[in-house]
Amino acid sequence: MKVAASVLLFLLPSVAFAVEGSGQEFSFLASFLQMIAALALVIGLILITWHFSGKLMRGLPVGNQLLSKHIRLIETRYLGPKKSLMLVEVSGEYLLLSNSDAGLTFIKQIDMLEEIEVIEEISEQSSFATLLTRLRQIS
Repeated sequence: MKVAASVLLFLLPSVAFAVEGSGQEFSFLASFLQMIAALALVIGLILITWHFSGKLMRGLPVGNQLLSKHIRLIETRYLGPKKSLMLVEVSGEYLLLSNSDAGLTFIKQIDMLEEIEVIEEISEQSSFATLLTRLRQIS
């Protein structure tokens, strides 16, 4: 069935060209058949490419599968351009690391995550609002 459909799709442009080249006037049927054949050919190529690329990509690990299940990035804080602090969990232990141009540097091992004091960040709007209130108090 697939072979018959593909042969038909490959023959449609030649049939349309034969009808067009027979010396008759412009035929909407021939143009329509040519357009349908070209569309079927393009969609067929897209589906074939998708099928084979899917087969090739199934063997490759995707995203987080490259990482071990025992290593997890908890949080990253950027301190400046190309400088950051990273909190990483490795097999239940929490490590504080420094990342910069020089490389990755171990800073401290944190025994329990509960020991880390959580500080709520002040949003830019509220800090701007507090700045305005301070300016009003000064004036």
